[in-house]
Amino acid sequence: MNEVYEFLKQAKIYYLATVEGDRPRVRPFGTVDIFEGRLYIQTGKSKSVSKQMQINPNAELCAFMDGRWLRVSGTLRRDDRVEAKAHMLDSYPELKAMYSADDDNTEVLFFENAVATFCSFSEPPKTVTF
Repeated sequence: MNEVYEFLKQAKIYYLATVEGDRPRVRPFGTVDIFEGRLYIQTGKSKSVSKQMQINPNAELCAFMDGRWLRVSGTLRRDDRVEAKAHMLDSYPELKAMYSADDDNTEVLFFENAVATFCSFSEPPKTVTF
């Protein structure tokens, strides 16, 4: 999982795919954190992406960097604990202008049953589960 985290941090931007009804929805994200041994992302509960994940928590992200790409698929679970939110916001202090660990909008989610695959055109795929 640490290799996944480091790749996403270095890539800076990844694309998260969710489902709305029978339609895929993809958008850029930039937050990633490890808290209590789990890989987390962050958004706002008021956003469409949050509503989509609450209805269907299956999601996949994809990042590309230096000729390699990473796909992570799994189930995203909301963690409403202030400690989890604070840890994420401490990692991204620029978000504190929009979010707070104790507001009703900040949302952090962790991957459950995740399968991460590192790929490139020159190496065989490498899969990590967590």
